[in-house]
Amino acid sequence: MKRLPLAFFSAAALCVTTGMAWGIYMGSKQDFTLAPAHAHLNLVGWASLALMGTFYALSGKGGRLGWLNFILSSGAVVVMIPFLAVMLGGKPTAEPGVIAGSILAILGMLTFLFNVLSTWREVEAA
Repeated sequence: MKRLPLAFFSAAALCVTTGMAWGIYMGSKQDFTLAPAHAHLNLVGWASLALMGTFYALSGKGGRLGWLNFILSSGAVVVMIPFLAVMLGGKPTAEPGVIAGSILAILGMLTFLFNVLSTWREVEAA
């Protein structure tokens, strides 16, 4: 396996392990105040990163745009989720961090979309 898909899968596995532990903790306390942040961690962190990693593994694509995609998308998780948790915990001053993380997420997804669409040029007609 190449390094780029492995980086995506490693980050995704870290996110889902953290998300599972967080979910167990919330369940044990019966306090689901932070459930939206937990859901975003699992969706943006686990599902999106794993799907992107699968694309890069199957397509063999990578390069600078692939790594930019990884940096933006994994950076989005690192920025967005903690700020979202703080905001949900009652600190509205954390909103700029959520916005910054969201911007990173959309930039990462746009980079991914560009990589996916540019793959059409390389595909043989069936």
